[in-house]
Amino acid sequence: MRWLLVILLAACAQVEVKPPAGPLEFDLSGRIAARYRDDAFSGLLSWRHAADGDEMLISTPMGQGVARIVRQGDAVVLTTAEGREFSDRDGEALTERVLGFRLPLAGLADWVRGRPAPALEARGWEVEYQERDAANRPTRLRVTYPGVVLRLVISDWQ
Repeated sequence: MRWLLVILLAACAQVEVKPPAGPLEFDLSGRIAARYRDDAFSGLLSWRHAADGDEMLISTPMGQGVARIVRQGDAVVLTTAEGREFSDRDGEALTERVLGFRLPLAGLADWVRGRPAPALEARGWEVEYQERDAANRPTRLRVTYPGVVLRLVISDWQ
């Protein structure tokens, strides 16, 4: 009976999701503004992206942390400023549930680099590039979905 409890506890244990450890494809910072239904948010964004995962930090305009989002493969963990952790395999549903707006994690890394993101487009997301830098990287983009408007202004690319 005791071994059954150990097996059940092990099966329920969550796998730790870690920030990207591989070579970074980009490291950017800027501002984010989101409007979803009657709610609006604006703040700062810091995002590290690698092929194996992402780490995104969202904070208020004054720099107070709002959320840390870490993706490793299909697993997404969102940690709030209060230290509460939420996880899901669907990053959009997770951000909507916890932050109050949808953030299209799957495919957004392509769009911020000016590449097509067929997975997002197939689900109804659209992108509009409003400005680019001298290296032709997007610096201002507007991402929409029915009822959702996200604006990203990228101020620093690495």
